[in-house]
Amino acid sequence: MASGKQTPRQKMINLMYLIFIAMLALNMSKEVLAAFGLMNEKLEESNAKTDENNLAFFENLATKASENEAEYGALYKNAQEVKELSTKYYNYLEGLKKGMTADLEDPKDYVVMDKSDYLDNLFFKGDNLKTEGQRFLDMINNYREGVVAELPEGKFEEIKASVMTRFATGDGKKNDGKVEKRDGTRQEWINYHFEGFPLVASLTKITQLQADIKATEQEVLKGLLEGNLTAAVSLKNFATSLHASKSAFYSGEKYDGKIIISKTDKNSTPVKAELTLDGRKLTEGRDYRLEAGGVQMLISAGGAGDHQIAGTLYFMQDGKEIEVDVDNKFPTINKPNAAVISADKMNVVYRGVANPMTISIPGIPDNKVSASAPGLRSVSGSRYIMNPGTGREVTINASGVLPDGQRINTPATFRIKDIPRPAGTIRGEAGSVKMPRRNLEIATIGSMLEDFDFDLNLAVSGFKFKVPGQPTVNVNGSKLDARAKSALKRAKRGDAVQIFDIKAYITNNKSYKLKKVSPVVVELTN
Repeated sequence: MASGKQTPRQKMINLMYLIFIAMLALNMSKEVLAAFGLMNEKLEESNAKTDENNLAFFENLATKASENEAEYGALYKNAQEVKELSTKYYNYLEGLKKGMTADLEDPKDYVVMDKSDYLDNLFFKGDNLKTEGQRFLDMINNYREGVVAELPEGKFEEIKASVMTRFATGDGKKNDGKVEKRDGTRQEWINYHFEGFPLVASLTKITQLQADIKATEQEVLKGLLEGNLTAAVSLKNFATSLHASKSAFYSGEKYDGKIIISKTDKNSTPVKAELTLDGRKLTEGRDYRLEAGGVQMLISAGGAGDHQIAGTLYFMQDGKEIEVDVDNKFPTINKPNAAVISADKMNVVYRGVANPMTISIPGIPDNKVSASAPGLRSVSGSRYIMNPGTGREVTINASGVLPDGQRINTPATFRIKDIPRPAGTIRGEAGSVKMPRRNLEIATIGSMLEDFDFDLNLAVSGFKFKVPGQPTVNVNGSKLDARAKSALKRAKRGDAVQIFDIKAYITNNKSYKLKKVSPVVVELTN
């Protein structure tokens, strides 16, 4: 390119070529940042699901400990200690992540997270660690050593080794808290992993640490339980709960709650009951009656505050009376003086979307409640639709009249957010896709909103098509046109064909301008 004499025109072509390469590199850099962000979201989803599973394991271990204190009591205590250590460390990391994205307008706009300033300034000062940097190291070291210390000797050695590996702060070669770099020099572990990295990369690494915490919890709980356990069906292990037509009652109103026997056949009927309400003895027939599945309460809801029903239920099992302890509470509240307003699907409303809302006031019929706000319209009863306009917030004002004539007026403010960035798709797949040349020729280019609460019908009106070594082709519509197909014929096997600048719109709301659609890269397999 630079050899021999060149005409001004050739020099200009060479310069444009260099600019084009730089633009491609910049585009790929943004895609790498976006890929880290998507990975971070997937890890967070996985952490939430793992947390649910861990809670089930923990509850099973608690059940086993209550049944057999001698065998499982100490293990349950170990599990509680590990859970406490995990919760403390997990919450610390979560707080760190929130600080990392606090100044961002959109915490999911990963392409702007290309700087390393936040953690560099928080953790490091020259070649030394700041207080927060040392705290970060101390938290991971304390968690690692704390979990290992809580596990009993013997059969948990494999889990201990796994914990030591997951939360190691060095490569283990010299036990000096350092990691060997490619050039053979050694660098401090925290510098090696967090100094100078883009914000989104560090965010993903910290989420991975959280995933390691959840995985550690699961391994420990599984090890302590020695496999999945099922709760025993004996009446000795049953608990009680209260069920009523509503969660709270007005002062002086009749309480229609029912004591339900958990983990039991609802047709089981107590043979007798000894119950008290706030320490006052209750009488069968006047205050309660025995029936299939439990006890029907006939008491008044009483004054405002929490009330306790305690005592014992007696069941017959195998010819013997089995006692089941009762210790339940229910709240009584005064008549409301404020409305209850909630979004059916989320705690925010989205611009460009018909957001379903439920607006009601306890104790007031829906036809006696009115609500107003820009973009709000009534559908039926307590159901409303909100189509927010400009701005960052919208305030809904609800009003109604209680049966005693008292008027209630209550405002509630909701944040307004834009629809998130769509992802380009080909054949319904996003990101990087492999397919034969012929399949690409006939494939449909689309777009989708991943993990979005609303099912929006998106369509594509055009896109740009780039084959390596060929000019970019502007395509109208959602399929390759003749010029794009002609360029595709010149592509080689293994070439990465780019589909970008995808023009997407909402079919039933074309006036709403969506955010820039993520591109699709297709690797040709033939």
